Amino acid sequence: MVKNITKEVERRRTFAIISHPDAGKTTITEQLLLFSGAIREAGTVKAKGKKSNKFAKSDWMEIEKQRGISVTSSVMQVDYDGYQVNILDTPGHEDFSEDTYRTLMAVDAAVMVVDSGKGIEPQTKKLFEVVSKRGIPIFTFMNKLDRDGREPMDLVAELEEVLGINAYPMNWPMGMGKTLLGLYDLYNQRVEIRQSDDEDYFIALDEEGHAQGDHAFKSSSIYSQAIDDAQLLHEAGNSFDRQAISRGKLTPVFFGSALTGFGVQTFLDAFVDLSHQPAPALTVDEEYIQPTDERFTGFVFKIQANMNPAHRDRIAFVRIVSGRFEKGMTVTLNRTGKTIRMAHTTQFMADSRAEVQDAFAGDIIGLYDTGNFQIGDTIYAGNQAVQFEELPQFTPEIFMKVAPKNVMKQKSFHKGIEQLVQEGAIQLYKTYHTEEYILGAVGQLQFEVFQYRLLNEYNAEVEMTPMGSKIARWIDDEDLDPKMSSSRNLLAKDRFGQAVFLFENQFAENWFKDKHPDVKLKQLM
Repeated sequence: MVKNITKEVERRRTFAIISHPDAGKTTITEQLLLFSGAIREAGTVKAKGKKSNKFAKSDWMEIEKQRGISVTSSVMQVDYDGYQVNILDTPGHEDFSEDTYRTLMAVDAAVMVVDSGKGIEPQTKKLFEVVSKRGIPIFTFMNKLDRDGREPMDLVAELEEVLGINAYPMNWPMGMGKTLLGLYDLYNQRVEIRQSDDEDYFIALDEEGHAQGDHAFKSSSIYSQAIDDAQLLHEAGNSFDRQAISRGKLTPVFFGSALTGFGVQTFLDAFVDLSHQPAPALTVDEEYIQPTDERFTGFVFKIQANMNPAHRDRIAFVRIVSGRFEKGMTVTLNRTGKTIRMAHTTQFMADSRAEVQDAFAGDIIGLYDTGNFQIGDTIYAGNQAVQFEELPQFTPEIFMKVAPKNVMKQKSFHKGIEQLVQEGAIQLYKTYHTEEYILGAVGQLQFEVFQYRLLNEYNAEVEMTPMGSKIARWIDDEDLDPKMSSSRNLLAKDRFGQAVFLFENQFAENWFKDKHPDVKLKQLM
């Protein structure tokens, strides 16, 4: 059994794709699925109004297809070259960063997609910082080589300067846009030629670093420039170091075009070779659970309602940390001590699913949930309790009052709010005395998605009244006196019944602290 688990863990690769919006993150996910044989035709993310009926397979939510953006993390599992690859495609939009941050806690590597025409953008930097703190491997894909973009040397220099990480170019572009000849592949010692829209091929390099054989492109100044650049990188650039890559100190840099698929398979081949198998996970008792341990353990990092609108289902996404999952096994939910038989589970390929018979450390499985699970929950088999570290939760920055337009549909309204809030993107509060509903989020677009989904998934039309920016601070019950509330600090309760003040600005919070110096105010991330 142990030998079998070890073998299965060794062939797992679990990674998230991160980027600034519109850098091509979801498009490269499509190409990875295409090369794995999981889909026959790659879709592209296109905004509403453009002449395309192809939508990304990894964007399952209707609003994603309409707006041409990803607003929720997608989970896909594919077999590639003997590896079981778990791909988590995250939202790029900053309003959905909380979902992305939690997803990054469930992966062993990150692929950072950069628009070669724009370079490092603000959201890319923010997400990189989260990945960097975890010390996991970071692979960089410089995308959109099919368009004219910035000089490759400038892109790599900016990558190192802005993000503070060393870079090692695995390949180098031979031109770009209309002049794109191909890639000079330093890692595989070959030239990858782009002859037409649907034909790639590889030519080995000789001892002097030139493409072997007679080829028309060898007379091009673009090819000569690529060789000169490669020589400069070899002499003055960083050395290739597998250990530095595995510690997140050196990022392998790949160039290519997700839209055309050029360079994507070369990237994927290198990724499964260089990235490592699932890593141990830390418990609250500061013990590491090894992925090859026989006992099953895992944690819930995401909850999603209505992935199948026909069945109004609710899925809890679990990252398996150790051992083997088997259909029908019984696990314990650590938070409640309740035992649950996992008879109905699923694995994903975007909007299609398959019943899980077994799964191993590194895999992502979906549990059909009737309300048992919360984000951050730990589940385990056996008698020895386990609790993994808490997942990040953000303090909301903007707030809305929400109420049903039709009082006859109160039931749908309450059910929709209860289920959508449990996904973790929107936080729910009630005013302390009148129990009016207030929603809090880190970004405005969250409210738009929330309102859209309430109407389309629960048939509940709502009125939303902006409250603007607030500073949310929690207070312990023993310190609370409801008379502390004023026109500048609204007193409310979160969905767990904890008291929270919503200060109108920093001045109001400071005034409160001066007036109540012995009261401790708390915040989330």
